[in-house]
Amino acid sequence: MADPSQYILYSGGLKGAEATFGECAEKWGIREVNFTFVGHEMERVRNVKFLTEEDLRRGDVSMEIVCQRMGRTYTNVNKIRRVMQSIFHMINSGYQVFAVGTIKEDGTVKGGTGWGVELAKFFNRPLSVYDQDRRQWFNWQDKGWIQGEALISHDTFVGTGTRNLTENGRDAILKLFEHSLGPAPSSE
Repeated sequence: MADPSQYILYSGGLKGAEATFGECAEKWGIREVNFTFVGHEMERVRNVKFLTEEDLRRGDVSMEIVCQRMGRTYTNVNKIRRVMQSIFHMINSGYQVFAVGTIKEDGTVKGGTGWGVELAKFFNRPLSVYDQDRRQWFNWQDKGWIQGEALISHDTFVGTGTRNLTENGRDAILKLFEHSLGPAPSSE
């Protein structure tokens, strides 16, 4: 097993999946970096990287492109733009991407998590999504979702996903860390 202290988790620190990824990172002794911006509410405030207006602009993308890629429209464009910009920094920082949510029939992932998944596809990053409805991990390969196992195999990775994390979603994140890194170190 690799030394977990050599790994870095990039996330957004929001309640649900991101907070659970952060809790697991802390439990295994993995460094954690959480991206945020002014006005963004976080649950985990460990190793916070505040994005300046200039940083946010570096992650800017046309909302028309976002809507087209995601196959949906957004009503509060200014707020969602900042979220999309911060997601860019997460995906751009970590190599491997793990997300928890729901894979839709069109292959996108529901909610804001879907933008992180689309960026991972675009950047050709190793990508795994735990679909809470199907209770299974899926890996993006050859332009499609393949049911399979997820394993942390790169020293920088992203943990993101739904704020509405189910118990099976929480268990999937915990098992991801256990299968990849072995049992959590004792805190004694």
